Amino acid sequence: MNDLTEAVHLSDPLGALEPVPNFACDVCASLGRQREEARKKGDLTTVSDCNVEIRRHPHKGRRAS
Repeated sequence: MNDLTEAVHLSDPLGALEPVPNFACDVCASLGRQREEARKKGDLTTVSDCNVEIRRHPHKGRRAS
């Protein structure tokens, strides 16, 4: 029987899905900085918007995600 008195620790399922900006690209670097500033302010809508823009920003030779 499981001990139900122990705390349950859940991870953020979306944390690992956040795109990594290419900091060699001015557009991606700017979006990465905007995303971090928005995160510091607690503006998760802008964080999400930046994630979408980073994912959609094209780079030659980059695989679609």
